[in-house]
Amino acid sequence: MQVILLERVPKLGQMGETVRVKDGFARNFLLPRGKALRATEANKKRFENQRSELEARNLDRRKDAEKVLGKLEGKTYTVIRQAGEAGQLYGSVSPRDIAETIGKSGVKLDRSQVALSNPIKMLGLHAVPIVLHPEVEVTVTINVARSPEEAERQLKGEVIAAREETSMDDLGLEVGAALAEAGGDER
Repeated sequence: MQVILLERVPKLGQMGETVRVKDGFARNFLLPRGKALRATEANKKRFENQRSELEARNLDRRKDAEKVLGKLEGKTYTVIRQAGEAGQLYGSVSPRDIAETIGKSGVKLDRSQVALSNPIKMLGLHAVPIVLHPEVEVTVTINVARSPEEAERQLKGEVIAAREETSMDDLGLEVGAALAEAGGDER
């Protein structure tokens, strides 16, 4: 299906371009979200009549996104979650959780703007891209920790998730060495 893009769409094209996309992508994503129009003669004329209005609206949205960019740039947000000793979370940190955490700081953000490819499942510092506008993107740091104290230690550079785990073999060697020092049998 041929569509006329009403705004910049990553990996597809710029505003005003006529591109060929799969029918399902157009019907289920581009058309319902107002990102494109079917490329008919009537819609091409309609787009040309509204082009300056669309460009002005896009410029306003971009300016608003750049204001938010200034508030988010270089920021670190802490998310507290329960985790095992090896740093594996019992749940995960999803885009919704990140949007809510950033929202608590006074920046309105939709979960669809959080460009997280996979949920976060480990403790530590994670760089998360936020797409504020098709042309404006910022990366924030999400600090996933078990407690606020642990979050502070992670920010100072301490690696919490990479704790050494003692295996049963190590315990057996330690017990054997202690018995040998005491003069007892290892068995």
